[in-house]
Amino acid sequence: MISILFKINKRNIPQNYIFGDMQLNDIWQDIISYAQEISVWELSGLVFGILAVLFLIKESIWTWPAGIAYVIVSFFVFWEARLYGDFILHIFFLVLNIYGWYYWVKGKGDKEPDVVITHTNSKRSIIFLLLTIVGIFTFGQFLINIPSIFEGVEPAALPYWDSTTSILSVTGMWLTARKKIDNWYYWFAVDVIATGVYFYKELYFYSFLYFLYIGMAIAGYMAWKKTMMNQPQKQHD
Repeated sequence: MISILFKINKRNIPQNYIFGDMQLNDIWQDIISYAQEISVWELSGLVFGILAVLFLIKESIWTWPAGIAYVIVSFFVFWEARLYGDFILHIFFLVLNIYGWYYWVKGKGDKEPDVVITHTNSKRSIIFLLLTIVGIFTFGQFLINIPSIFEGVEPAALPYWDSTTSILSVTGMWLTARKKIDNWYYWFAVDVIATGVYFYKELYFYSFLYFLYIGMAIAGYMAWKKTMMNQPQKQHD
């Protein structure tokens, strides 16, 4: 959710958008220009993506329909922008959103009003981490080889960093679907890395947004931690 939200419109951000060389009025004019250029699909993806995160922090079941709406909108955006890697990843995100919705409704016990929040046990945490590392390497290799697979496609920029945020997001989505508090660790990592990557690429608008998302990930973790302290204890799995 968080990791993909602002990959959509990178092409429209000026590469010389440097806060240190601009007056506040210039920055404001660039923001207005960006808002005027954003498409209906991109704006819809922005709204649904933010709603999905806010609902997730509140543990609301509405996070899943908002997430599904975001993914469906993103299909059109990514296909139009020829971001085929993101398009493929969003197929997995759609499946995980549907599964998460099902699990949050059907996965609770007979006497539980909601699925309780739990930690992933140490063994599975290590397995998830190892699978994530393998996934990062594999998807990174795919991104590097895209020009040889699809003729005429330009080489990916920072393929391994892009792969890192993408695969961390997949793991984060799975843990979110299972209502594991560990999901916030992954979203936090995604937001920190994306903040740095976008700053390096001089996409300062996005870097600032992901910096804000770091705070949202921390807020989400704290909210879930508070809920865990007040809910029936359940064995970690």
